[in-house]
Amino acid sequence: MSHYIILALMLFIYMSFWFFISLLKKRNDVADIAWGIGFILVAWTSFFLSGNFSVRSWLVNILVSIWGLRLAWHINIRNKGKSEDYRYLTWRKEWGKWFYIRSYFQVYLLQGTFLFLIILPVLLIHENVGLNFNPIDGLGLLIWLIGFLFEAIGDAQLKNFIKNPINKGRLMQDGLWRYTRHPNYFGEVTQWWGLWLIATNVPNGWFGIIGPLTITILILKISGVPLLEKKMTENPEFAEYKKRTSIFIPLPLKVSNEKK
Repeated sequence: MSHYIILALMLFIYMSFWFFISLLKKRNDVADIAWGIGFILVAWTSFFLSGNFSVRSWLVNILVSIWGLRLAWHINIRNKGKSEDYRYLTWRKEWGKWFYIRSYFQVYLLQGTFLFLIILPVLLIHENVGLNFNPIDGLGLLIWLIGFLFEAIGDAQLKNFIKNPINKGRLMQDGLWRYTRHPNYFGEVTQWWGLWLIATNVPNGWFGIIGPLTITILILKISGVPLLEKKMTENPEFAEYKKRTSIFIPLPLKVSNEKK
């Protein structure tokens, strides 16, 4: 049986399992925890199926594991003791009697499909030994590290901001959030471009560009930035924040709008 078919079947079972968990817990945001863990599961299954234990294969799997574990833990802590995430609550109301069927296909199975596309650079690395470890790998690792720091630090800064009762009703605008309205999303996208760059060292690795392109489109156009920007417009501070702060790529503040 093809390597990819085995991974696809495993991913189908994995996402179906999390759908049943969502039924038991009566909340669909468990899908966000499943997201990071799913990448780890697919990466290591592919690693052992391929039998390619090269330095490059070890490297990308370790990077995916660090990213996935941190993200899953962060989301688990963020959601603990709170009501279901606002996105899923909205869909619960909008989808009505079709909620469970649409959840299974449009949240869990669709998310599994995106996961499979995004992790493609890692799967291609496992399939091919490629060139010896070289400066391109080092550059890809550096890009991944920059992305990881933006995502992890951005999440931590927002978490600490929200925890402080003095900030209730206010909008996070300090730290990394001073230079981009979505440092965590920028970080996540950047990490996958770094992994793709590493994949260019193996035969047909360039084809893995499907991965970073998929996560970039998802976050910039579909499920990430657009949804959060819509929610942020409810805050009276957002209009001014939007004028002076880059939406995605970190940039200096627009001088003409900075506080004197």
